Amino acid sequence: MNAPLRVLVLWFPDWPLRAVLGTPAPHPPTALLRAGIVTACTASAREHGVRTGQRRRAAQGAFPALTLLPHDPVHDERAFHPVLKTLERLSPGVSLLRPGLAALRARGIARYHGGELEAGIALREQLAENGYPEVRIGIADGPFTAELAARSAGPVTVIPPGKAPEFLSPMPLQVLRDEELTSLLIRLGVHTLGEFAALPGHEVRARLGDRGARLHALSGGSDSRPLTPVEIDPELAREIEFDEPLGRADQIAFAVRQTADAVTVALGLASLVCTEVRIDLTDADDRVHSRTWLHPTCFDPGDLVDRVRWQLEALAAESTTETPDDAHAFGGILVVRITPTAVDDAAHHQPGLFGSGTDERLHHAVSRVQTMLGHHGVLTAEVSGGRWLADRQQLTPWGERAVLERDPTRPWPGSLPDPLPAEVFRPPRAVTVLTARGTVVQVTERNDLTEPPAQIEGAAVRGWAGPWPLHEHGWEDTGRAGHRLQIVDAEGRAWLVFHSGERWWAEGRYS
Repeated sequence: MNAPLRVLVLWFPDWPLRAVLGTPAPHPPTALLRAGIVTACTASAREHGVRTGQRRRAAQGAFPALTLLPHDPVHDERAFHPVLKTLERLSPGVSLLRPGLAALRARGIARYHGGELEAGIALREQLAENGYPEVRIGIADGPFTAELAARSAGPVTVIPPGKAPEFLSPMPLQVLRDEELTSLLIRLGVHTLGEFAALPGHEVRARLGDRGARLHALSGGSDSRPLTPVEIDPELAREIEFDEPLGRADQIAFAVRQTADAVTVALGLASLVCTEVRIDLTDADDRVHSRTWLHPTCFDPGDLVDRVRWQLEALAAESTTETPDDAHAFGGILVVRITPTAVDDAAHHQPGLFGSGTDERLHHAVSRVQTMLGHHGVLTAEVSGGRWLADRQQLTPWGERAVLERDPTRPWPGSLPDPLPAEVFRPPRAVTVLTARGTVVQVTERNDLTEPPAQIEGAAVRGWAGPWPLHEHGWEDTGRAGHRLQIVDAEGRAWLVFHSGERWWAEGRYS
């Protein structure tokens, strides 16, 4: 396998806030909201307990004087265009990962400045002179390690060639940005990238498939983008030509949607995904405006349309700067061409059944079983929102897209925290919870047990915790109420039971 690229990543902390406030940090306590959720907050707000992901009420409760502003991702993109133009003047080949994060190959700029550290310092000084002193720079083997280096403590962090495994080893699994894999590994006792990388590669591939194997390689310091680019089939490129020049970015973006779909369809037929793309815009004067775009994972049609729109807006902004009286001095666009310049195996980017990579044989086998048993004979499980375990378990027929009835990201007061029971009884199973005298344990009006539990289902109780009251929709006839209790019996089985209507019911079992 070829050595990874030496990549320089530039990270602008809290970019959405910088885009709105227009000045570098420090900022007063401020948070951005989208759909009632905090999407970004300043360092001064974090000092008062405000966090991303909080609801408006929780953020205001943490700091009542917090300034709340709406978050517009499109504004983030537009505000980052001047940064990209500055970077392109300083070094060619800049790739936008997302607003506030950009990357470029380190080799050329390092040779110009006499070294990677010297290049990072010089680039940071020039950006500071242009009004962006907050930028942090990371240089490492591949964009994954370089981004994490940029997010470390220093203003310029260089990870020497071959030292990525040592740098990555103590980092938490969450930096992989794969919630399903992270949750599984933590339950297995793996908490850091180093611990994940230490697992045998063949066993990781057998259990987690190609996607898991790729993340396992990243954890060990390997990057999926080789030094020698893969030769791309020119048939994968697609273009659209307009009958007359179009000058509005939204108009062109709407028209190019089918072209973006055609690109991803062509890639899909070849079992590939695009990780880097070049977009060529030909204007009415036959000038071609090209830019290469990089994606941290892979492009979908919506991502491609976004890049076309971003490139158009940057072109319009540049034309406005040069000729302020004409916002579309480039003369309109006649042709848009989308060309994949770097591709990867689609199996590396598609999560599959049971947390493993996609497997065509598995798909055919499951589909055959479904044909024999009926459409609802084979189901896949999704975690939904709710307070009761049965509500959180939603089953969807194999092959259908899951549409969750209850949003799992909303707060559900009274819901059971992780780890959840491995087995859920649906409907709840009646059980006997007895005292040492052989009578049924009851719950008092003060939410206390009448006597400690001594037996459950004929087995002696080794330990217990609770009870915890749970009341849902008490104002309705269909409302449910009970008291939860966790019990471990002498056989090592852990039960989750609840008391309702003078009886005990098993809601789930941990082992």
